[in-house]
Parts: sequence; structure tokens; C-alpha cells
Amino acid sequence: MNIGQAAEHTGLSAKTIRYYEDIDLVTPARRRDNGYRDYVERDIHMLRFVARARDLGFSVEDCRVLLALYDDKGRKSADVKEIALRRVADIDEKIEALKGMRATLAHLAEKCHGDDRPDCPILDEFAEGGSERI
Repeated sequence: MNIGQAAEHTGLSAKTIRYYEDIDLVTPARRRDNGYRDYVERDIHMLRFVARARDLGFSVEDCRVLLALYDDKGRKSADVKEIALRRVADIDEKIEALKGMRATLAHLAEKCHGDDRPDCPILDEFAEGGSERI
């Protein structure tokens, strides 16, 4: 199948597929005589693998390691679990940061009268550099 069809089957854009090939994250598809890429089922499977991992927030380098582990039939599941748990910890940190941002913004919004007057504590706080730090 061509790159457009591969994109449809994987949910990735053709540009993303080309990028993953350029950085050697996935093996470039074979080329037909006319120079067009020709994707087979294994290519689609690997691209879906990467798409799913990226959807879960894994970095390109993490995906590279996960693909290597996937291909290594002698792998230890503990190695895969370690990578997954690191990602969970990253997500937990982001959740805490988002909670802090939300609390700060909610507090600022609470201080704002939200009426027809031009004075606004939210904008004042932003302009002052924010003593309400996250």
C-alpha cells in the first residue's frame, strides 16, 4: 500500500510517517520501481505501535527503546514496566502542575469582579509578574 493508505490505516499523517522513517524510528518502507513507498502489514503494525505509544505520551526515544524491546524475544518485562512507570510518574508530575495552575487561575478569577469596569485583578497579576506563582 502507498503512504496515503498507510496513513489512513495508522491514523498518522504521511508527513509523520516520513519523519519517523527519516529519524530511523521505523524502517523505511520498500520502494516500488516507480520510487513510491510500498507498505506491508508489518510496517503498518509498527506504525500503529508507535502511534499508540506516542498517544500515551512516550517520547520518540522511549518509542525507539520500546520497539527494540518488542523485537527482542529475550526481553524482560521488567524493562518495559520500568519505562511505563517512568511515564506514569511524568504524567503525575504534569497533573500536579496542572492542578496548581488551575488553583491559581481560579483564585485570580474569584478576585475579578467581572463587571463593566476596566480594572481587572487577573490582568494586573499578569502584568506584575505574578506573586501568585504556581
